[in-house]
Amino acid sequence: MEFLRLVLVFLHLLGMAVLVAMLLLQRRTAPDGPLNKGWLHGSLLQLVTGLALVGIAEMGEPPVNHAKVGVKLVVLLVILGLVAVNVRKEKFAGWLVPTLAALVVLNTGVAVFWV
Repeated sequence: MEFLRLVLVFLHLLGMAVLVAMLLLQRRTAPDGPLNKGWLHGSLLQLVTGLALVGIAEMGEPPVNHAKVGVKLVVLLVILGLVAVNVRKEKFAGWLVPTLAALVVLNTGVAVFWV
């Protein structure tokens, strides 16, 4: 079970890395649009692996911090919603990429600093 948890953590971190890479790629190659589909793939990877990690944690001994999980889930769903709405558009609002970046940083901060 520990190996599965470690694989899920690895994939979860890769999902975060994809989101950071999309931020850098979006700012460099297409700051006005279209939105890179990698945003969607990274967000979905984060969602699936995060839910699986919570499922595994529920089977363990220390209690799961449901408030932390809920906040992270809401932030990720906002990211997914913004990306899903804008991924097919030729151009998107100028505030979208900085907002997505702030939400990714917020989610990472919640994961690291909320014990």
